Amino acid sequence: MSADHRFPFSAVVGHDEVKLALLLTALDPRISGVLLRGEKGSAKSTLARGLAALLLDGAPFVELPVGATEDRVVGSLDLQAALTGGAARLRPGLLAAADGGVLYVDEVNLLPDHLVDVLLDVAASGVNRIEREGISESHPSRFVLIGSMNPEEGDLRPQLLDRFGLSVEVASSDDPAERAEAVRRRLAFDVDPEAFSAGWGAAECALRDRLGERRTAQLSDDLVCTISSLCARVGAEGLRADLVICRAANALARWEGRSDVTVDDVRRVAPLALSHRRRRSPFEEPGIDRQEIDDGLRDDRPQSEASAQTEGSGNPEADADGAAPERQAKPASTTRGVPLPAPRQAGLSASGGRSLAESSRGRLVGDRPFDGPVGSVAVGATVRTAVVRRAADPLDTRTLAADDLRQAVREERVGNLLVLVVDASGSMGAERRMEAVKGAVLSVLLDAYQRRDRVALITFRDDEAEIVLRPTGSVEVARTRLTDLRTGGRTPLAAGLERALEVAATAVPGGHRPLLVVVSDGRATSAPAGQDALEAALEAAAAIRRQGVPAVVLDAESGGTRLGLAGKLADAMGADLLALPEVTTTALTDAIRKVTP
Repeated sequence: MSADHRFPFSAVVGHDEVKLALLLTALDPRISGVLLRGEKGSAKSTLARGLAALLLDGAPFVELPVGATEDRVVGSLDLQAALTGGAARLRPGLLAAADGGVLYVDEVNLLPDHLVDVLLDVAASGVNRIEREGISESHPSRFVLIGSMNPEEGDLRPQLLDRFGLSVEVASSDDPAERAEAVRRRLAFDVDPEAFSAGWGAAECALRDRLGERRTAQLSDDLVCTISSLCARVGAEGLRADLVICRAANALARWEGRSDVTVDDVRRVAPLALSHRRRRSPFEEPGIDRQEIDDGLRDDRPQSEASAQTEGSGNPEADADGAAPERQAKPASTTRGVPLPAPRQAGLSASGGRSLAESSRGRLVGDRPFDGPVGSVAVGATVRTAVVRRAADPLDTRTLAADDLRQAVREERVGNLLVLVVDASGSMGAERRMEAVKGAVLSVLLDAYQRRDRVALITFRDDEAEIVLRPTGSVEVARTRLTDLRTGGRTPLAAGLERALEVAATAVPGGHRPLLVVVSDGRATSAPAGQDALEAALEAAAAIRRQGVPAVVLDAESGGTRLGLAGKLADAMGADLLALPEVTTTALTDAIRKVTP
């Protein structure tokens, strides 16, 4: 579809907050882009494309597809020039094409890590530097980043999330009349795009003219102090939120033709800048309540005064109601509890971050001669080798020789697949344990998605094991799936371990390292007919050991009489054993973080 026949921006029904965020970003690109978070089919892409048609100065609008290669994004060797003239020069990529305009990334949360890193570096510096395949080049690449994502498909890395100046939740309307109007407009557009767009021409021109007006607005120093105080009170990390609110409020005043920025401007744009930047607990929904914004703007006490009141309380650890916070439970040391050995650190750098491992995909870091079947070819390096060969021997007229072929060497960051296997039978205080598991999974996910880890949850009860949560990096998905965890009945430990091994096998194709974390006291009371329950569990544990899947057993045995069955389970599995003094969210989270740094 041509740019002239994009669905008009002004014809989109509803989504007023989304439209405002996009228009403010177009008015002041220093806001640094908009992230559109929402369900499928909620007009995210339609709005982003519609905005491009409103830009006055012919700024480019470039889409970066999820499947784009690094060569296509960064730039690569111009193969035609190299083969015909022997010159090694750059063929510009999408980052060059986006300079001075808009770079739109649909499903930005699904981008491979190495491309995310490229975007981060270039978005921060405004310069794309290419050092590869005999090329050393750089060029300006300043663009407004607009991304869209469906949170159910996984979260966005915080480093990239913070680069978006504004974030908006996009949802389809629940109003039947509004939905029907949206459908009518889309059907009319499909029948005759040109006629439909012409019908909205006046509205589009009005928006385009307003974007082209050169207006100024004053932001007072007192209002800057108010904005920074608000950001501090709601727990915004870093100073980007302060800067974005200042710029967005100024843009809003200019958009509405006013010469002074007011606190109402701040009130309208603050949720867009703060919803994705504040610290939140695992049980909190994303976003920020407007009442919290209003309260922060009304409370103009200096932050030092509020801090002094807190410091003056009788109990320095007490909360606002005078109650001491829950202390974090720490796993008690036992004779069986041992420090985790080197295998638990596989894929981790010394600082705890994910290390790089050679893979068939990821960032191109080099090349080498083929030592086997032809696989991934380093095209640029192959052409360069052919050019050098022909230059050294002018009589050799072969365009490409077998010895010219170079194999691509690629690296990518390796994440973990944490498979949490939990006893949900009637033993061990099942209901309280499941509540603790919910909190631990969500807490771990908040850490895990920063490193592109995945978490899965398997529970076992009665005669079967259930995959409650398939491998995911999404807090939103986990929160939905963990609403109701069934408990009670017998303990089919063998079934739980067998199902965990099946899930762990899915980690390898996805480029993740599996790690099983079994929360159990080692008891087993259910098995297939004719089998002893405990022997079946130990055999399933031995199968995990034979497959070489690393594992940890968190011993949740309680009471005065201890059978030590979790220790036998760990021995059969070749797993480490850690004792849990009690099964609480804090104890589980602390133990899991200890084994997955």
